[in-house]
Amino acid sequence: MERTAVNPVSWSTEFGFNQGELVSGNARTLYISGQTAMSAEGKPQHDGDMGAQLALSVDNLEAVLGGAGMTLANLVRLNVYTTDVDLLYRHYGVLAARLGAAGVAPASTMLGVTRLAIPSLMVELEGTAVA
Repeated sequence: MERTAVNPVSWSTEFGFNQGELVSGNARTLYISGQTAMSAEGKPQHDGDMGAQLALSVDNLEAVLGGAGMTLANLVRLNVYTTDVDLLYRHYGVLAARLGAAGVAPASTMLGVTRLAIPSLMVELEGTAVA
């Protein structure tokens, strides 16, 4: 598999994402359902703490990737849903650091939403990975 960043403009790389990711060659694709701050038992965690919810959401995203023999380095698309965009920006370094450590800047979209499936949750990460 070969990945090529597609950035007709450069401002997005300062925010840790590419405008596009071209993937070519033989590959396996993993479509990852939205990952939130849920315990292994399915209980919401860290009520009211965006930073902790974001960190656990990334942990859960990594667990799904690991189950497919992949890591964050395989992530080519990341959708971020949040009930509070401004608050998420204050904690975005949690996600950016993890992606940076993996050497990846997936194509991304961030959306502010009224609520998530479970009302106490504030952030949800949905992704696509290729290996």
